Amino acid sequence: MIVYLSEYIYPPAAEKLKQHATVVDNFNHIEEIDAIILRNIPVTAEMMDRAKNLKVIAKHGIGCNTIDVAAAKERGIQVIYTPTANADSVAEMTVGLFLMLERRIYEANVKCRNSQFKTIAPRDFLGTEVKGKTFGQIGMGNIAQRVAHIMREGFGTKVLGYDPFISAEEAAKRGFEKVETLEELLEQSDLVNINVPLVPSTTNMISGDLFNHFKPGAVFVNAARGAVINENDLYDALVSGKLKAAACDTFVQEPPTAENKLLSLPNFSATPHIGGNTEESLQKAGTEVVEETLNVLAGKAPIHPVR
Repeated sequence: MIVYLSEYIYPPAAEKLKQHATVVDNFNHIEEIDAIILRNIPVTAEMMDRAKNLKVIAKHGIGCNTIDVAAAKERGIQVIYTPTANADSVAEMTVGLFLMLERRIYEANVKCRNSQFKTIAPRDFLGTEVKGKTFGQIGMGNIAQRVAHIMREGFGTKVLGYDPFISAEEAAKRGFEKVETLEELLEQSDLVNINVPLVPSTTNMISGDLFNHFKPGAVFVNAARGAVINENDLYDALVSGKLKAAACDTFVQEPPTAENKLLSLPNFSATPHIGGNTEESLQKAGTEVVEETLNVLAGKAPIHPVR
């Protein structure tokens, strides 16, 4: 069998794949490929039509927005992913971003490097404690649950959750007090995080008038997908003071460059989509995606199918 793999995965996992399949890094003979393992490349319906032997499309990670999942289903191609492999890493990164925003760590670092402080603990450079605040989570999946657990157990925050697909009873099981509207969550929360997949219904999910509903002094983190927020509206909210500060690990155009005007703001922090970029996460994701791909090719049912 022939498996396409062109992007980096955990080396022992890549070696295991090579022991059981012929691995190619191009689509020169796409009609012969049995499986595609990807991290960021697009897989379109047109590609599937040419890939006559294709049986599996395996996502190394969570977001499947670069895969035409509907087209795959129509053609009987199994799409699988690794929804829990990087959850701990992304959750830890997210909490770190909140601490950075509330304690102004990025801003302090820049000012120190530029010799802008004349004294220690300046009176005009105050941070905010996270302890006891209200944390609002948009989306209640694996990563969201881990973030909520850390915020509740580690900092004693009240945890609210918004997800129209989750009942109040299920939300409680996952560690959230459910609110019925996004506006309600924003109006009550001191810290807001979003973890939703990028699909048509979530594109520009946080935009326009919603920024008027953020609680005064709130901070916002997006480590999901860049396009779930409107970056121009986020910029305006940060400049106007509707939001105290924000951090994004994901952007519409990645990695972000100086052309993105958000990067000009002192109350904004950017990172190049590194939430799941840890040794542990890559090991788990690489191992799982290879094992799952080989199992499905052998006729076994996948553990994590994309439905």
